Amino acid sequence: MLAICIASAPMPGLAASTELPELGDAAHEVLPPQLQRKLGAEFYNEIRLREPSYIDDPEIAGYVNRVGRRLVSASADPNGRFTFFVLRDRQINAFATFGGYVGINTGLLLAARTESEFAGVLAHEISHVTQQHLARGIMAAQNQSMSSLASLALLILAARAGGNTGQMAQGAGQAIQAANIQTQLGYSRDFEREADRVGYTTLTKAGYDPKGMADFFERLQKSTAIYENNAPVYLRTHPLTTDRISDMQGRAHNAPYRQVRDSQEFYLVRAKLRVMETMPQDALAEFETQLRERRFAHESAVFYGISRAQLRLGRFAEADKSLQQAKKLAPANPMFETLAAEIKLGEKDIAGATHLYREAYKRYPNDEALMLGLVSVLQLQGQNEAAIQILDARLRNGVRDPKLYLLQAQSYAALGKSVQSRQATAEAYALNGQTQAAVEQLELAQREARQFHEQSMIDTRLRALRAQVLEERKSANQSPF
Repeated sequence: MLAICIASAPMPGLAASTELPELGDAAHEVLPPQLQRKLGAEFYNEIRLREPSYIDDPEIAGYVNRVGRRLVSASADPNGRFTFFVLRDRQINAFATFGGYVGINTGLLLAARTESEFAGVLAHEISHVTQQHLARGIMAAQNQSMSSLASLALLILAARAGGNTGQMAQGAGQAIQAANIQTQLGYSRDFEREADRVGYTTLTKAGYDPKGMADFFERLQKSTAIYENNAPVYLRTHPLTTDRISDMQGRAHNAPYRQVRDSQEFYLVRAKLRVMETMPQDALAEFETQLRERRFAHESAVFYGISRAQLRLGRFAEADKSLQQAKKLAPANPMFETLAAEIKLGEKDIAGATHLYREAYKRYPNDEALMLGLVSVLQLQGQNEAAIQILDARLRNGVRDPKLYLLQAQSYAALGKSVQSRQATAEAYALNGQTQAAVEQLELAQREARQFHEQSMIDTRLRALRAQVLEERKSANQSPF
């Protein structure tokens, strides 16, 4: 995974550095913010489109982005653009790459004992971005490392600009070989201390327990004695020291006492991940043991996990009964409603699922999982006009998600409206960074369009996308270094 290679790949010379370059113009000259965002978007699209471990789940993604946005609003760059995503990987790790893209392993979410611990790691990663540690690292690196990182950074841009598959594969091999040279070290200790300090301030301002960061990192440090040479990935790419732990603990000790409750979503998302990560019968046994031994922090989430495991096992009546018990023990939550509809779908009761989705979507009109579920059942029943109306409303509200355009394209195709279907497909491709494919879809739509206003809209969009393709090819041929 090239993005992870870049995000956590260290550069020789960094570990020995004791003086950090000035933040600001100098770092921006190496990698201007606009270029960083573009590179980050390319890395993210590669992961999202081609990495099997990427989790495309609106409830999980929605949760981590809500926590992330809360932290960003309290960070050194409160208006910064950040995107948080989750990878199915049991190793404890998180990484930040160019442009505010932050990856989170499922192992990290499951290892965190409190939401403040999880938020503490995110605050640390956000600080790596706001403090420009990648760009500053390049500045401090030797010339050979700069060349290697440049090759990695430009590889995806070159492929997107029209390189063929063979060329891309060859370039990927060379890039990965270059990255492997740099796998022994992570961020410098100076960067880590700065991320601790800035991240702690962010965590506290966001209203989380300041002890969360110190508690989590202390447990990781102690795990080195257990893991020995096979330490968690996070320890290998983010070197921990006793001084760092002591400094974090000192800050937390001197902070005013604050009682912070974990959100209900934190436990529900962890329960959902537990069922996704293991065999359903094993997850079910684990949750039932927690109930029997009264070992849980959130009883409702345990019943929610049981319900999800029973759903995977095809025990729909039991799943519904467990879900009803979960709902009795906690406030209303859209994740309960989504699961209820999924149980109905498991029972092949599409009408019942549609009713549940409709009623829940009225109560939670901003919930993406409910919206996508409702669109899906409407399409199953051939109610494509209604599905398009829901998707149009979402897109008019400024949501830029390729999934919405692809669903829109499916409904238009089912209605025999090929021009509109191609236009929607083109927008999905454009958001995925597949600009040339977007142009090709619009060229096909242009040939099929019969109405003047359709042709005019297509022509305008085509000109913009063709100009973007030319710009991408130009960028691919120019090293940012």
